[in-house]
Amino acid sequence: MESEQLYHRGYCRNSYNSIASASSDEELLDGAGVIMDFHTTEDDNLLDGDAASPGSNYAMTNGGGAASSSTHLLDFLEEPIPGVGTYDDFHTIDWVREKCKDRERHRKINSKKKESAWEFTKSLYDAWSGWLVVTLTGLASGALAGLIDIAADWMNDLKEGVCLSAMWFNHEQCCWTSNETTFAERDKCPQWKSWAELILGQAEGPGSYIMNYFMYIYWALSFAFLAVCLVKVFAPYACGSGIPEIKTILSGFIIRGYLGKWTLMIKTITLVLAVASGLSLGKEGPLVHVACCCGNIFSYLFPKYSKNEAKKREVLSAASAAGVSVAFGAPIGGVLFSLEEVSYYFPLKTLWRSFFAALVAAFVLRSINPFGNSRLVLFYVEYHTPWYLFELIPFILLGVFGGLWGAFFIRANIAWCRRRKLTRFGKYPVLEVILVAAITAVVAFPNPYTRQNTSELIKELFTDCGPLESSQLCQYRSQMNGSRAFTDDPNRPAEPGVYSAMWQLCLALIFKIIMTIFTFGLKVPSGLFIPSMAIGAIAGRIVGIAMEQLAYYHHDWFLFKEWCEVGADCITPGLYAMVGAAACLGGVTRMTVSLVVIVFELTGGLEYIVPLMAAVMTSKWVGDAFGREGIYEAHIRLNGYPFLDAKEEFTHTTLARDVMRPRSSDPPLAVLTQDDLTVEELQAVINETSYNGFPVIVSKESQRLVGFALRRDITIAIENARRKQEGIMLNSRVYFTQHAPTLPADSPRPLKLRSILDMSPFTVTDHTPMEIVVDIFRKLGLRQCLVTHNGIVLGIITKKNILEHLEELKQHTEPLAPSWYYHKKRYPPSHGSNGKPRSRVHHVQLIRSFQESVEEGGDNSEEEGVCLLNGSSL
Repeated sequence: MESEQLYHRGYCRNSYNSIASASSDEELLDGAGVIMDFHTTEDDNLLDGDAASPGSNYAMTNGGGAASSSTHLLDFLEEPIPGVGTYDDFHTIDWVREKCKDRERHRKINSKKKESAWEFTKSLYDAWSGWLVVTLTGLASGALAGLIDIAADWMNDLKEGVCLSAMWFNHEQCCWTSNETTFAERDKCPQWKSWAELILGQAEGPGSYIMNYFMYIYWALSFAFLAVCLVKVFAPYACGSGIPEIKTILSGFIIRGYLGKWTLMIKTITLVLAVASGLSLGKEGPLVHVACCCGNIFSYLFPKYSKNEAKKREVLSAASAAGVSVAFGAPIGGVLFSLEEVSYYFPLKTLWRSFFAALVAAFVLRSINPFGNSRLVLFYVEYHTPWYLFELIPFILLGVFGGLWGAFFIRANIAWCRRRKLTRFGKYPVLEVILVAAITAVVAFPNPYTRQNTSELIKELFTDCGPLESSQLCQYRSQMNGSRAFTDDPNRPAEPGVYSAMWQLCLALIFKIIMTIFTFGLKVPSGLFIPSMAIGAIAGRIVGIAMEQLAYYHHDWFLFKEWCEVGADCITPGLYAMVGAAACLGGVTRMTVSLVVIVFELTGGLEYIVPLMAAVMTSKWVGDAFGREGIYEAHIRLNGYPFLDAKEEFTHTTLARDVMRPRSSDPPLAVLTQDDLTVEELQAVINETSYNGFPVIVSKESQRLVGFALRRDITIAIENARRKQEGIMLNSRVYFTQHAPTLPADSPRPLKLRSILDMSPFTVTDHTPMEIVVDIFRKLGLRQCLVTHNGIVLGIITKKNILEHLEELKQHTEPLAPSWYYHKKRYPPSHGSNGKPRSRVHHVQLIRSFQESVEEGGDNSEEEGVCLLNGSSL
């Protein structure tokens, strides 16, 4: 709606390249951009040598010729100027400008499609390019996910042994065709040899155990070392989960190379190595990054997306949905994940294309069949008993545990990551990865529940005990004198194997909690979904077994007596594991709707949505009591990315005048006048400062806002004018008005810059509540807006100012203001306490006095927005 109105007013926003690129963490927050009007009809000529205003005695001579006032100049702004419309690294895009540019492109295509068959074909190609790019993204995401799953399973089993009949088979595949496997030892077959059997020639005994222990540590360290070296040397952006950065990119931030081909290739390889190393991490989060890399690369094949950053982010939203679809086999959950968790701008057509991309990716993954079970879901479960109302109590308790775990993990992990950044330990990422991998391997091997792959552990914890299960967790059901038959009383007491498994699970829970804190954030690809789910599944299975034994030994309690019939199986421990996994993942990420859908798609347990919803909402409420930030938002804030979270509420009572720069105690704002400057004065500002834009006012006396001019566009205009036209001198008058000012006859040719002036910048009054200002920045994707009072420009608010203000308010909670505060008459710095304007000469200084302030010692620092005469940053 907003951009539509701006277009009909002859307005369109173009971008700029900042002259000085950001190079520090402070400058990662610099993203202020401004607005330009390249679509005026009568002011297209940058050098207006003809049609002087009435009364003007300006005349131009060329060489010794006669005076001429009708020289026709080249409108070089009509030509594409290199650099215009693109963005520098670590800058924010202008959403309104990009949307306006896309509408203009669409109108041009529609206006030409009836001219010829070729133009009609081009219009069809443009219309279908969105579906083509998400189709390619889905195909690539599904294929890469299948490759990663197969390779990770094979390399994970490589730590324990090798298949002699076929080296490329993992343990399970190796024994598929064997006729010598037994029910109790279904994973043992002659074709599969452990490293002790290959090296020592014996499968049992202390020597074989030590040899297998040693080879397990050797392979774990080798995989971890290779992964971190590849990341450090070839693609530093391939480390971590990638979801915090993708959330920031989708909000409009530019991070060059983060979604490039090198990052895709290295992340795909190192993700397999990191998972196979046995570190407490998962591949599901990085798969979202891999899918977004595919979407970004394929978007460059279509000009509709390659030349428009806002449209490209629609493809990335669809790609993130495809990433979750192949990570969990949950296409609907992937669409909801993209909508709820990562996307900043999600129109209806993006919803359809996200759904289609998730569908294509899931279809490709199902065709590859990496799990060998002919199912799309990762942890398929089939419970034979329903849940009962009294079980909501332990389900809610699991939700409380998930919320507490999430709050503890976020604080502990952020504290460790901050310490890593601030100490020398962070300078040695390879050593840190090797150390964590060594501790993980040494501690994990003795415990069978930590030695095995985390996905296999979750699958075992989710599985309901039946006659075909040989796990220790099911010994009280399966040990029936070798007959594998059930008795009439399925709730049998647990045998020693179950209690032994319970102790091992408790140790595994402690181990997973500690190691996940130190693993997430290493310089290797590391996801958080699977480790969090494993912690919740372990806790849930322990609670489920405890509830089952209570139901057996105390079936006459009022809780069990009313719901559980004698001899009936009313407690399903695997269901508790599933609920606990959802609760812990929700506590860490603070997801709700998408998480519930992902879990029931992941397991196929559709009838257990209510327990999942209860646990997930409880974990969110408990986690929010300690802090509303999820782990991804916390890492965004830790890295200093300019991200305005739409979920965060602004409840304070500050006004725009409290946040704008300059403050009331600062020197006045440096501005440009619309017709009083010369090229030399303008160049002095360009050479002496590195600010990105300047407000333009009517005059020194009026001070009313005319528009906003970009520093970069002024530079481009001057350079192009000197290169293409003669007569532009240092003392040439620069004007931003429609007609040239009255000049002496011997004056050099003036330079008209009205076409690069944004005539309708976003403005707010000084009394505008910051709550509204923050909403404007979030919903329109602004980078800056001007603050005015009765048309007089007072200052500027940039995205960085808002982020700094929000951080200050978090550290110092502002008390609620009394009711009279909102009705109190307040005046801007340019007005006295009586409401009358002060002398305007002292309020706004002209650029002409800028050089004097520099000579007096004014320091000019690089910053976004406008420049202050004392050099203080905005």
